[in-house]
Amino acid sequence: MQDQSHDETIWIFGYGSLIWDPGFDPAERVLARATGWERSFCLRSLVHRGTPEAPGLVLALDAGQGDCAGLAFSVRAGQEAEVMAYLRKRELVTSAYLETRVALDLADGRRVEAVTYVIDRHHDQYCGGLTHDEQAAIISQAHGGRGPNRDYLFNTAAHLHELGIPDPHLDALAARVRELSR
Repeated sequence: MQDQSHDETIWIFGYGSLIWDPGFDPAERVLARATGWERSFCLRSLVHRGTPEAPGLVLALDAGQGDCAGLAFSVRAGQEAEVMAYLRKRELVTSAYLETRVALDLADGRRVEAVTYVIDRHHDQYCGGLTHDEQAAIISQAHGGRGPNRDYLFNTAAHLHELGIPDPHLDALAARVRELSR
């Protein structure tokens, strides 16, 4: 396995909307896996997919027993400051995410360290432990500055399928939200 230690490339790990809307043109886009983390609808969205009066739910990377599959994006040389400023403006809107670095195993055998955004379990917007039905009820109704909460779910689930990344929880949640949205 190759190591990134000699390489100054900045990698970004996308597990939710960054998969289908990274907001920058990466040099590389590679399937990746983060061990000890889980993709979870555990973050109340007050801006992008909800409002303070009617919060939505978005995915966060939460510490867990499993693995989270997603995409690793390498930032083009010379664009590091611009990309990081963009991501911080987008992801750190309410400080519910913590910018951190996680080890990733890339599908091509490389192991890299990537910047990603994990949930701050001590933040007021953290809502881990919601039932499947509670999540579906919120997602089917919420709407924020970047559109309906259900579109976020549907886009993420569809892109995970396109990448060959199974996520039975998101699939079941999307089916339930479609039922509620009829």
